[in-house]
Amino acid sequence: MATAEVAVASKTLADHLPVLQVVVPLVTSPLIVVIGVRSLAWPLAFIASVIAFIISCLLLYQVIDGGFISYAIGGWAPPLGIEYRVDATNALLLFLISGISVIGLPYALTSIRFEIGAKNETLFYACYLLCFTGLLGVVITGDAFNIFVFLEISSLSTYVLVAQGAIRDKRALTAAYDYLIMGTIGATFFVIGIGMLYMSTGTLNLADIADRIADQGSNRTIRAAFAFIVVGMGLKVALVPLHLWLPNAYTFAPSAVTVFLAATSTKAAVYVLLRFMFSVYHPSFIFEVNTLYFIFIPFALLAMFAASFVAIFQSDFKRMLAYSSIAQIGYMLMGIAMLNVAGLTSTIVHMFNHGITKAVLFMGVGAFVLKVGSSFYDSIHGLGRRMPITGACIVIGGLSLIGVPGTAGFISKWMLMQAAFENGFWWIAVLVVLSSLLAVAYVWRALDVIYLKAPLDDSVTRDPPLTMLIPMIILAVACVWFGIDTTISIGAASTAAESLLNGSFGMMPTEIPAEMPAEVPAPTIESAPEPETAPAPAPTESQ
Repeated sequence: MATAEVAVASKTLADHLPVLQVVVPLVTSPLIVVIGVRSLAWPLAFIASVIAFIISCLLLYQVIDGGFISYAIGGWAPPLGIEYRVDATNALLLFLISGISVIGLPYALTSIRFEIGAKNETLFYACYLLCFTGLLGVVITGDAFNIFVFLEISSLSTYVLVAQGAIRDKRALTAAYDYLIMGTIGATFFVIGIGMLYMSTGTLNLADIADRIADQGSNRTIRAAFAFIVVGMGLKVALVPLHLWLPNAYTFAPSAVTVFLAATSTKAAVYVLLRFMFSVYHPSFIFEVNTLYFIFIPFALLAMFAASFVAIFQSDFKRMLAYSSIAQIGYMLMGIAMLNVAGLTSTIVHMFNHGITKAVLFMGVGAFVLKVGSSFYDSIHGLGRRMPITGACIVIGGLSLIGVPGTAGFISKWMLMQAAFENGFWWIAVLVVLSSLLAVAYVWRALDVIYLKAPLDDSVTRDPPLTMLIPMIILAVACVWFGIDTTISIGAASTAAESLLNGSFGMMPTEIPAEMPAEVPAPTIESAPEPETAPAPAPTESQ
């Protein structure tokens, strides 16, 4: 149980951390355009990301052991007003998204200038911050319609970012268009589901919706809303067979864009699925259990094997990693379908571990693109020997992708197998191991090309600049660090898993209202009243 004192006696900067998490990058994005000075675009974007990362660390520290922070926007108490709510589930995602942004922006400084040109930098970083803002907003908000709004902010800016790859390859325009069509369909399904929930409950606050549908398991409108939400977010997650937009988007987008999207975008979508399936709805709804067992498990297995099999035969390193991402999403969905603490913990940990793993791999490929102008295997022969630090980072990322002990990827796969054994699904544990062997095949093929093939370009004799090299090293070290020290990842994930299975938004409230009279004393978390002494009625099972 957390023991930190939370000051609410007067309005201080610390009281407004949840809203500042979103406001800082949101305000900085148009500021970059208004100033219009190319040399200031990157520094402003980086400063905003650093501030957002510091805020995410402070929020994670407060909720990692349990509890949640509730922030009422404009002083309007929920459910009437919009609420930002932070608990262990989304705090870890805020930490990942903002951390990847901080590490990825120095990498982008050189990569973007090479791939899209210096004249486009100002608008690029403004659009990047909008995408960053949207992802943070999707994760932190406690309002259903706000999720849709932030989802559209991130999606619309993502389409533009992907299309920037057309400066080098016109196929990026087709990839962005396909992503636009599929993303719009997904958002439409999602907002229809939200509308149905609002029609049935009269509220958009997620916690309030959970209260009001707790005893309406037979309501067909609520069931239909669940189906629309799952399909809509399934498109955003790239759930097989709704994944067709992802390979081209990752392949033809600028390398720095692919790094950020691969590490964060689908993870935010998986979070929304988790939030609706466990906090808003609950496994006590029998139709949800059937959805998990008869839809998620088969499609997760299909993703794990089909996408891995396709990845083996790719001739482009970036495209291979894109199909690998689809396979890894299968592991996350499989953990959800296990419907136990170990399974949900494995899903949340894998979201985090896969984020840092795939970021370092795409960074390595981006370094190859900088040197030879292509990510095709035929163009990168022997570059692992000519660029030793880049090659070493790719090796570490590849080992984590496979799930070799001592790397971050091993932790989440091991926990997924434990979850399968807990349910008596030993055959799923066996299939997890077999699908990991397919990962060995496609990772080995890439390593064979960059190490065992004779170099084609004798002019490549060194690693990329330090602005690209240092972020790769940091993430490679993180792949090993979080495979050994799991205090943060499993600590937050296990707390989140228990909270989600209880159908709650937090295990113990830590209210931080937007407005508070100065004369009210500052309480500590320990002083929060116990449920049996509070004047409110005892919580129902869905809470």
